[in-house]
Amino acid sequence: MFIKRLPVLMAAVLALSLLGTAGSSFAERPTVLAPCKQCHQPEKDLVRGTLVSVSERFKTINVQVGNKLVWVINYGDDLKLTGVDKVSSIPKEKEIGIRFTGDEKKPYAVSLTVKPPAKVAPEKLVTLDEMAKLVAMGTDKGNYLLFDSRPKPRFLEGHIPHAVSLPNDKFDELKDKVLPKEKDKLVIFYCGGVT
Repeated sequence: MFIKRLPVLMAAVLALSLLGTAGSSFAERPTVLAPCKQCHQPEKDLVRGTLVSVSERFKTINVQVGNKLVWVINYGDDLKLTGVDKVSSIPKEKEIGIRFTGDEKKPYAVSLTVKPPAKVAPEKLVTLDEMAKLVAMGTDKGNYLLFDSRPKPRFLEGHIPHAVSLPNDKFDELKDKVLPKEKDKLVIFYCGGVT
């Protein structure tokens, strides 16, 4: 009895699956990497994240905007660059923004901006010699806290002695747990380079 109804049942399941998706669309993919959200709001035609790779041969740029989400964006000779002379000279993991036309299935880059280095007042920077002295003293004697703001996997690969992992994208989530309540300690953050 069941075998006779199997073709009817399969047709019904197929029809429901097709009708069930009528009028719906693909969910839009995120366009902004979590740390970028601290300063930027998502825009429909702008991807902000870190550079994964560039293929000059295939004219594609891969931009990471999530743990496992990478946008593959085509570009041409008409790509407008800001902050860099050539696409191939952008270092991997550098923060970039790409304005594109088309949709998320076939994005075409019209402009690319490389995030400029942050401007920090010289009196707020710790020199390498100062940092070496502090590390030699330890956090208690030196009266400081050291935070590694790189992603957790980078921290696990290696970090400065006495550093605590506080990834930039987890700052809001973890700040109340790891930052000191007392304001008499020197608080130092470091990352993977000038950003």
